Amino acid sequence: MTFDALYVHGAGRRGTAAWPTLGHEHGEFLSFDAGSSVQEQVGVILRTRADRRSFFFAHSIGAVPTVLAAASGALDVAGLVLVEPALYDIVRGEPPVERHISAVTEARAQAADGNLRGCWAILRPLMFGGTFDEDAWDEERPLAEYWAQTNVPWGHAVRPHLLTGIPTLVITGGWNDEYEAIAHVLAAHGARHQILVGAQHRPQDLPEFAAHVAEFTSALSH
Repeated sequence: MTFDALYVHGAGRRGTAAWPTLGHEHGEFLSFDAGSSVQEQVGVILRTRADRRSFFFAHSIGAVPTVLAAASGALDVAGLVLVEPALYDIVRGEPPVERHISAVTEARAQAADGNLRGCWAILRPLMFGGTFDEDAWDEERPLAEYWAQTNVPWGHAVRPHLLTGIPTLVITGGWNDEYEAIAHVLAAHGARHQILVGAQHRPQDLPEFAAHVAEFTSALSH
């Protein structure tokens, strides 16, 4: 890859670890401050890329500030690669999405009432599978604390028309109805959608990911 890129992480891995199959000699890997809001993250992207034409890569909830920044009109955006983008605002009303939002809302209410265990009993199977295990609580408590207060990917006024005119590749893992519904809406508004099965929420970990990205970016450069 010879283009200048900005890589935006999701809620998990950061830096080059978030994009293990891409060449790391080009571009910049953001790492947002812990606890930063989505709007603060938008500001970081705008400041980071104000003076150069860039491709933007974003994973999961990282797609929210990335799309908002790309749509601001303040940046020179060559294209977007959105991996399992958590753009829940564009699919409100879809049953799997509303079930997810309802469960997270209930879990956070439990945490706000001081019942972090009750929160984790809801979030753990939703986010990671399995059930709450009292014997694993001491080990998993930091995860519970993190997911009880991290940003949620809805309520940010993201709309599919924000990407009009921006070449966009959406890559999903074919494992989750919520992300496939989001990709379907984006594809209906002009995005290219590719499903890469085998790594669930992290298709960028698959060796074929880089080839699909290269094909997309190469086509845009001609």
